[in-house]
Amino acid sequence: MSQNRNLTFGQRFLANEWSALAVAIVIGLVTLATLSSAFLTEFNLYVMLRSFCVVLIVAFAQMLTLAVGQMNLSVGALGGLVAIAVGGMMEKWGFPVPVAILCGLAIGAGGGLINGLLTVRTGINGFIITLATASAFTGINLGITESIPFYNLPASFVAFGTGRISALPYLLLPPVLIAIALAFFLARTVPGRQLLAVGGNPQAAELSGIPRDGVIVMAHTLSGLLAGAAAILAVAQLGSAQPSIGVDWLLMSFAAPIIGGAALAGGHISVAATALAVVLIVIIQNGMVLAKVDPYWVQFLLGALILAAVGLNRLRAVRAGGA
Repeated sequence: MSQNRNLTFGQRFLANEWSALAVAIVIGLVTLATLSSAFLTEFNLYVMLRSFCVVLIVAFAQMLTLAVGQMNLSVGALGGLVAIAVGGMMEKWGFPVPVAILCGLAIGAGGGLINGLLTVRTGINGFIITLATASAFTGINLGITESIPFYNLPASFVAFGTGRISALPYLLLPPVLIAIALAFFLARTVPGRQLLAVGGNPQAAELSGIPRDGVIVMAHTLSGLLAGAAAILAVAQLGSAQPSIGVDWLLMSFAAPIIGGAALAGGHISVAATALAVVLIVIIQNGMVLAKVDPYWVQFLLGALILAAVGLNRLRAVRAGGA
């Protein structure tokens, strides 16, 4: 402890896991602002922040399952199911917006609960379980909609998705509140600490009296809930409930937490670092759009960043073990 107190501000900053992300973000902002006059315009900042909103919640959804050493491959498929369910409730059945949103969140949490229960009851890894349920959720989605979107959504709901104050979209409020709630949950509550304990050392957690299976079910349920929240924001953002919502979420959901330092074996995640990783990803995507780079290169770059992050995390673990 005394050694940490003797460190300079710069040394303490560099010791943080998110310091490299913060430096990369600053470099990216300065570079793009220098190369493109359109980058710092109000409209472009608004576009980036709108993209940030949905991606952040999707990243949090995956982050919670990574915390217990699990993976949720159904995050996008479940999001798509919630999206068309909410759109159908509002267009076909005339549900009020708050009721449709609550039902959508319940469907997301229910899908996550199914993932968690199947994982602990069968003893099969969540990777396989969620791969199977992803197919089931997608099948239900396409069976209900026949790939036809819901367009006639309430004007107030669509207005929330497109509204803004200067460069700040209204959509930014829910992810900010979710990030604060998650940070508090993980740091200050017993279930949050149990979640990290199970991911860090499942056997030791069980010996300490922590219900391992219950914590895994909780992680998947919360993951499904957040996937549902992301889907609802995506519907508001697009102004329609598209069956294709969520199809491109999977890579992004892993990219941000892993770049943010999440341990694949579980036990270590960071809300702040994951949020910064999302900021970096959005900046990269926007920079490529402004540079008119083929969008397929974005996928390549995200894959490269994931590999680099995994390699760096492994190197840190080896050095820590050697110390």
